[in-house]
Parts: sequence; structure tokens; C-alpha cells
Amino acid sequence: MADNRKVMRVLKGETVFPPPVWLMRQAGRYLPEYRETRKQAGSFLDLCYSPELATEVTLQPIRRYGFDAAILFSDILVIPDALDRDVRFEEGRGPLMTPIDAAGIARLDGSKMLDHLAPVLETVTRLRSELAAETTLLGFCGAPWTVATYMIAGHGTPDQAPARLFAYREPEAFEALLDLLAELSADYLSAQISAGADAVQIFDSWAGVLGETEFERFCVKPVRKIIDRVRQRHPQAPVIAFAKGAGTLLAEYREKTGAEAIGLDWSVPLGFARELQGGGPVQGNLDPMRVVAGGRALDDGIDAILETLGKGPLIFNLGHGITPQADPDHVAHLVKRVRDA
Repeated sequence: MADNRKVMRVLKGETVFPPPVWLMRQAGRYLPEYRETRKQAGSFLDLCYSPELATEVTLQPIRRYGFDAAILFSDILVIPDALDRDVRFEEGRGPLMTPIDAAGIARLDGSKMLDHLAPVLETVTRLRSELAAETTLLGFCGAPWTVATYMIAGHGTPDQAPARLFAYREPEAFEALLDLLAELSADYLSAQISAGADAVQIFDSWAGVLGETEFERFCVKPVRKIIDRVRQRHPQAPVIAFAKGAGTLLAEYREKTGAEAIGLDWSVPLGFARELQGGGPVQGNLDPMRVVAGGRALDDGIDAILETLGKGPLIFNLGHGITPQADPDHVAHLVKRVRDA
């Protein structure tokens, strides 16, 4: 029996044209219905931990655009929050928490993580019951390197220098942190799959600040560990790995991590992306600013991706998350142009 989930077909290596489409951060502040629901929640984390409201905001872009995949509404920092790192979100400043040191890393206890994240897992179950059978449900987590950068600095920084410096000065403590985050992330993704997710994505948003050696140690090795552990428990669930800014390292990233699909940011040249398709599915990689601009800029970007990558296994997506200033009508145009190709 043929699988009518287009995203899952591509993740298994099939070329589907027109390609399936979903957008990173498709549930977000650019949608007026999201902004209304966000007001009801109180804080951002309250929204993440409310199964009712998190289900609602996950479904909003599906209702509006009919995307081929829904991605769980949550945040990459729920694992540090489950580790009692006092995660909070402030308007205009983003995520904040108390910076961790080597002694703090040694005291981390992840034994109650899944209990803390039970509301998120309930959201996954609710979503699977409410989504149409042909809509793929994606779970996700942050990659250990990216999550660790926030834990060490206590906030985002332009080049994540605090985490890079900590890794050089305290290599054993840093490796211990990455190992723990890899184990917990694998458990978390596995729990999402058990709750109803069809596939999962690992977001390494800060991979691009690392040199080649550090990329191997801090990005490739922990993600490989996550994928191996998830695959042991759920061999049927594909993994998408998104290492933003990794550039030419993406070829070996796919090979060494074992991810079924590789997410591409907008800086990846389409010719190189076409070469990557020789190793399996790719996902991406429209510049989010083209969605803001609309018009010819949007059309040209969409057409170039479809022309170059549409002949191989492709999931059409942005090269990073959709931005709050994006026009919802531009998103509707994007979906229509991809599907009319």
C-alpha cells in the first residue's frame, strides 16, 4: 500500500514532484491567530507546556496553508528547563538562564526530564489524533552543541564565544555536558516518537561558528550518538539533521551522523545541494527574507530551488525559521507556487 504522507516518502529516498512543503517556525508571530493564542498563555514556556494551546498553535498553519508536515510547537531549551536551569524568555532579549560552570555540569540530574516534559508529549499525542493521516507529524530537539551554548553563556551571543572558550578551557566538563545532552535528547526524541511523531528533526542552529575539528567533536559526534540511540528504539522513524552554517562539511555530516535527510540553510549553493542529493534527501533552503520581500524575489528563489533540486528527493522549506515580519499572504503564495510547479 502506497504511503500518502509525502514527507515520509521523501525521507525514505523517493522523489516526489511537486515536493512536499513545510516551513521552520511555521507556527509563530507572523500569524495573527498565533499572537492571539500567545496572549492567552501568559509566558512563552507556559504556551509550550500547555497541551491544549500548544496543539492549537501547531495546527493553525496547517489549517491556513495545508502544509505537508506539522512540527510540534515547543522550544529547543525545554531540556535545560527540565534540568532546573531557570530558563526564561524576555521580550527583546530572547532566552535567558543562569550560566553554568564545570561544577554545575557535574551536578546536573536528568532523571526526571521526561516527567517534566510530559505536557509536551501529551501535545504530540493530541496532534497525531487531530492531524489528517497524510500530514506528517515532526518532533524535534536542539542539538547538544547549540543547547550547550545557551547553557554556558546564559543567553545567545553573536558567535557563541563563551561556549567555544569554555570548551577549550574545560574540555572534560564540556564533553560531559554534550554527552548528557545527547543521552537526554535521544530519550526525548524517542518519547516523542512513542507519543505519535512520524519523524524528528535535530536543530544545530550554531554549527556554523565552529572550526573543522570542533565541528567533528561538538556537532557530528553528539548527533551521531542521538541518532544511533533513537534508531535502536525506533528504526522506522527518519531523522532530519539541520546544521546551520556547516557549508561544505554537510557532506561528511550526513555520512557520519547517519541522518536520513539534511537540512540546508540559505547560504548553501544550489549546485552543492544537488551533489548532496546524491547521498539522500535534502530539505530547504529558501532565504526567509525572500518571504518577507515577496514578489519577484520570492518567485525567483522558489523557482531556482525547484529547478535545481526538484529532480531529486526534496522537502521544500526555508533555510531557517520564518520571521515575525513575514506577510501571511506571501506564505500562501509560496505554497501555491511550489504546488503548481
